[in-house]
Amino acid sequence: MIIINIKENESIDKALKRFKNNFEKKGFMKELRSRTFFEKPSIRRRHEVIRAAYRQKMQQADENL
Repeated sequence: MIIINIKENESIDKALKRFKNNFEKKGFMKELRSRTFFEKPSIRRRHEVIRAAYRQKMQQADENL
């Protein structure tokens, strides 16, 4: 559960922005989306390897520039 204490003389917009940032950092939406359907562990590992290879490829492309 995320608790945001509103400081004295703080606008609601700023408090809402802090809440959204905190919500994003905790990864609640990512967790919810991953739980919407079951994914076998072998498939999950395969996806992680593919993502890692893509990230590495992009990192190498940045270094070559």
